[in-house]
Amino acid sequence: MIGAKAIPRAVDRNRLRRRLRETLRAARPAVEIYDVIVRVKRAVARNEILAAGAEGVVLVEKLLAGKVA
Repeated sequence: MIGAKAIPRAVDRNRLRRRLRETLRAARPAVEIYDVIVRVKRAVARNEILAAGAEGVVLVEKLLAGKVA
């Protein structure tokens, strides 16, 4: 879940959600053995959404490599 405090505009929250969902879809079937929960802990500016999506890709790659618990 991405809260309104982290990203005030619904359009931007949904954009980041779509990016993260697509990242997980691209990693199938390898990620299907995990329950993945993503939390946005700090505010994300509108111009940082692409970077946050890219960070999601890096985290999924680390998960699949066994470096993240």
